[in-house]
Amino acid sequence: MTRNVDTTSSEASELSLPARKERRRLREAADLTHEQVAAAVGVTAATVRSWETGRTDPRGRNREAYAAFLAALAAPAAAPEQADTASDGPAGTAIGADTPRTAQPAEPASAEAPAEPAAPAAHPAHPAGGRTTGPAADFDALYDHAAPALARQTYLLTGRRTLALKAVERAFTRAWARWPEVATDPDPVGWVRAVAYDYALSPWHRFRRAHRRHDAPPADPADRILLAAVLALPTRHRRTVMLYDGVGLDLPDTAAETEASTPTAGIRLVHAHADLADRIPQLAEVPPEKQSALLRDLFTALRPAAPLAPRPAAAVRGGGERRVRLWSRGALGLTAVIATATGYTAVTAPNHYEPPQAPGQSVSGVPPLSGPQQLTEQRRQLHEKLRADPEAGPARIAPKVE
Repeated sequence: MTRNVDTTSSEASELSLPARKERRRLREAADLTHEQVAAAVGVTAATVRSWETGRTDPRGRNREAYAAFLAALAAPAAAPEQADTASDGPAGTAIGADTPRTAQPAEPASAEAPAEPAAPAAHPAHPAGGRTTGPAADFDALYDHAAPALARQTYLLTGRRTLALKAVERAFTRAWARWPEVATDPDPVGWVRAVAYDYALSPWHRFRRAHRRHDAPPADPADRILLAAVLALPTRHRRTVMLYDGVGLDLPDTAAETEASTPTAGIRLVHAHADLADRIPQLAEVPPEKQSALLRDLFTALRPAAPLAPRPAAAVRGGGERRVRLWSRGALGLTAVIATATGYTAVTAPNHYEPPQAPGQSVSGVPPLSGPQQLTEQRRQLHEKLRADPEAGPARIAPKVE
């Protein structure tokens, strides 16, 4: 079962998509699962299902990557004769179950764009072309791919360059510490993004002295207005706008990442657009259905006062490893101290109970001692004389009759 799809230009494949039934037919003809398509495009399997059923449509860079992937699936069917006669063949390549990811997603237009680009083709959990790489190389590829855009997103969420870079570094450090879990995650970029957003938007940063002073605003007045308007939004509305308008997620994925229902995420988005339209003149001049596209362009064009340059991937990975070693040594040292103190206590502690000696206390109100008093020297001599007298005894008091 085949069908010809017009792929005469790359722009047409990026801006237009086949019918919803055709998307499913192309995937099934290539013997691919939803998980394989999601890994190649850089989204979740649930998002691919919603695209095929028509519940949602891809937007932004996800749309470009999905269109390029479908075009690669349809290209071999469009010219079967040329595939048999020419060894180099047309631009499209057949994708079967053994090589599910030979089609590459569209490259991001700018490394500083706030939108999240598609997942790298040689992702560690899904190596392309049968090539295996080490964990460090896979981590570095993911970092180089996602860190610049993620730094820009966290800057738009916080307005602080230092906090944004620290949030990105903290997220990737945690990802490296839990790399087996991240490497097998269907959306590793989303995993890192969620950690970075949580750290950047933590309310505890307000108590830190380093964050009490505001960063220098952007040089362009329009950028200053945009950044001030975004920072004036509530935290949940700000995160929803960034995911939907900046990253380009659809509404169900935005709701899932913000831990809210889809209607709740839609209401937050409507209120956020209304608040931004009140503060940004350009946004108030366009109809509501075009506000998302305009916000995306404004986010992309914003230039901070200082460049957002994340540290190299090797430095972040090495810093995380050093931190783990320090924590491990600290834990071992504390365990040794506790064990030593426990042993010393067990040796020196008494092995039986000794009741404490009550200290002496003065007692008042006790009557004087009664009864026989202690004999004086004179009384003692008198007693001895009476006992030594031969007339001692009952005879003394019983006179004799003569």
